[in-house]
Amino acid sequence: MIPSAAKTRNNHYVPQWHQEGFFEERRNVLAYLDLTPDETVLADGRTITFNAFEHRPTSLAFMQRDLYSTFFGTSVNDEIERKMFGDIDRKGSQAIRAFQGNEISEWHRHFQTLFEYIDIQKVRTPKGLDWLRRHYPKPSQNELMLEMQGIRALHCTIWTEGVREIVSAEDSDVKFILSDHPVTVYNYACPPNALLCTYPDDPSIALKASQTIFPLSRNYCLILTNLEYAQNASTDPLEKRTFAKNFRNSMVRTDAFIRARKLRSFEVLRVNRVIKARAKRYVAAGRKEWLFPESQSAEPWEAIAQTLLPPKDELWHFGGEMFAKFSDGRVYYQDQFGRTEKQRDFLFKDLSAPQSSKHPCGCGSGKPFGACCEKKPPFLRPSWKELSIRERNIRLYIGITKILDLENAKDWTQVRRGITDDKIRDVYFLYQALWPLETDLVGLLPKPDGKPRSIFTGLIHPTTIAPMAVTGALYFGTVLMQHPFQHAGTVKPKFSPVDNPSAYRQEFLKDILIFVTLFPLIDLGYINLFPDPCIFDAHLRRQMMDMAEMRNAQNPLYDRNEQERLEKLAEEDTKRMILSFPDQVLRRQLLRFKPDMKEPLLESVIDHIQRSKESDPLAILQAADATSQGQTAGLLNLMKMTPNFEITIYLAQLTGSSIFTDSAYRWREIRGAIASKEARLAKLSSNFKSTTFQMPTTVVDAVNLIDEGATATYPALMADIFKYLLRANNSGMPKPNVEDRLAARFSRLHSTAQTSLGKKMKWPIASQITSAFPSGGIQHNNVNRLLLMSSSEHHLSSVPMAFLISRQD
Repeated sequence: MIPSAAKTRNNHYVPQWHQEGFFEERRNVLAYLDLTPDETVLADGRTITFNAFEHRPTSLAFMQRDLYSTFFGTSVNDEIERKMFGDIDRKGSQAIRAFQGNEISEWHRHFQTLFEYIDIQKVRTPKGLDWLRRHYPKPSQNELMLEMQGIRALHCTIWTEGVREIVSAEDSDVKFILSDHPVTVYNYACPPNALLCTYPDDPSIALKASQTIFPLSRNYCLILTNLEYAQNASTDPLEKRTFAKNFRNSMVRTDAFIRARKLRSFEVLRVNRVIKARAKRYVAAGRKEWLFPESQSAEPWEAIAQTLLPPKDELWHFGGEMFAKFSDGRVYYQDQFGRTEKQRDFLFKDLSAPQSSKHPCGCGSGKPFGACCEKKPPFLRPSWKELSIRERNIRLYIGITKILDLENAKDWTQVRRGITDDKIRDVYFLYQALWPLETDLVGLLPKPDGKPRSIFTGLIHPTTIAPMAVTGALYFGTVLMQHPFQHAGTVKPKFSPVDNPSAYRQEFLKDILIFVTLFPLIDLGYINLFPDPCIFDAHLRRQMMDMAEMRNAQNPLYDRNEQERLEKLAEEDTKRMILSFPDQVLRRQLLRFKPDMKEPLLESVIDHIQRSKESDPLAILQAADATSQGQTAGLLNLMKMTPNFEITIYLAQLTGSSIFTDSAYRWREIRGAIASKEARLAKLSSNFKSTTFQMPTTVVDAVNLIDEGATATYPALMADIFKYLLRANNSGMPKPNVEDRLAARFSRLHSTAQTSLGKKMKWPIASQITSAFPSGGIQHNNVNRLLLMSSSEHHLSSVPMAFLISRQD
């Protein structure tokens, strides 16, 4: 243990060696300006403002006590300052020195280090930590330090894929200044008073016209520009750059830096003006007069862009396509945005806005523009540039209809008889084509816009999913549900439905039956069937798996009833798989069980098996084929409990959804996340639990009820409960009178609606809904970190409510 006196508690968020690069010759102090100097009120009421300007040595500049210290009781730990930042700063100083020189081999050696240093420098400042703190509900100092380390390298991929320019002030009478937030973001469409610049925010580096400014020293400044903006300055400045995903592997040229420009004094003043405008409190320079660039550079904010744009004739260093061949014959491809697949033009559509409120909305929801996106700000709209989730599902349905000839089939039995490996391959290939691995799923999902919406997490199986899905649509509004289809691009060839379709004969029937059954509600927009988000984000998948393993190791879950349910379904699927064996295999198995079985009885049993398979909609009607090696192909039997806990919370915060499940496992995980939180809406929760809800068993019933508006009052109530909980959680102030009104409103509408539903549905199932309305919502720091890493700009800080649906049959 380090003695208390030796602990480093005065933390420099701009390293001293970096500050020294801004010294004037033969000087060892900086001109230091406090933009918001302290004030004190005297006894007589007068206010005295302390000096805003002074000269300071680096030991007293850009420093804050215990900024990185962690606390364990009365013990103070300084390992983040000494070990983590000690190593980062040592390597960073070498990188900064290398890129002020002209030795290309040194650029290559320190390329990654440079961007890692800039990335942590953006987050480690007081402003950066305030930004990070805002994304978590009241994190402790220890939690904040943990999260700071967890998002390291967040910005590196986007920065390295842009245009990299180092400009010089060597010939200028004015030199670059340094601020307490030295990684500065400039966007000409976001002046300092813009909403996107509200402290502690900066414009996202992923916006096309966002440029990152990082002064390396008094004479050199690094400017990073997104390629699309550098190539076309008239592009939409607030639109995200193409393929703006963090934490990707990407191939870039480490020697590609533009170093052709020596700025004139007025241009350096413009750069300094941006640096000062984005500072939190302090700026420093070699001379005092350089600290007031706004007095000599008074042009409109957007005029500064002329200085920051890289020269057009130097852009040939960047962009283009890359091909790399490996020794095993594989060829790696990457386009100018880091995508490793060719763009699929059939997934993109015209951007023209609807001509009136009655025209179909551009987001692909199928609703009129006036009832969908017209009143939403652009940042709360799903993407209009690509086919929506619903439109892709419609194309998948059309493709399945053609491939399986559903329109001409007499019944489901005839469809099953006609299924071949080629048809299985074609359907999964179509699904893979509709969902390229580099799809921006975050951009296609709905945003937190106040609409009634829920996400289902639980068992995705054709014998259980339809009642859950239609119940969610009736009571909670639009249902988000993970797609049952396996994406061929994420598995090895021997497990791929495209390369090994025979193995998917059982799964194919399950997937098709789920999709076709739910399609009427998908087409109407009441169910949004989306792919697994981890398909498109390898970093998200790795993080999720690590989090799930840690959670399960700490708190393994078991529920006897849930286990029995899963085992029963698995047993039924296994039985179907066994009965799919060829007749000769079934004969051998029967004779092994009863060697003295006579031929007539054997034939009768085989015939009975075939008839029973025809009556089971999930049974395979073709005998298993032999592989090319002459062996019987295996069948995959998958049990899908999706999304998992972390991804469920992630998606709910991302889309502004409540959560509902039929899984006791998942409900225990949700309850575990809110165990120490006070419950809100006690009366309403009691009302939910003490009554029953009619659950439709068929999609036809659900469609008819929705068309008639028989349950429209429920989603409207759920939306109002959701909004109330959001406000109460944000303010920390519950309103008992509002809670009483919500409980009374539910009681009034429920009895009337349930009586009506019981008369309109065939064979309804009685169910119970258990609710969770925790103070502060359902939240986990791991999930908030996933959202930050996933380029999400607008999401909730927690999930206000969740529900467990239990059948009473």
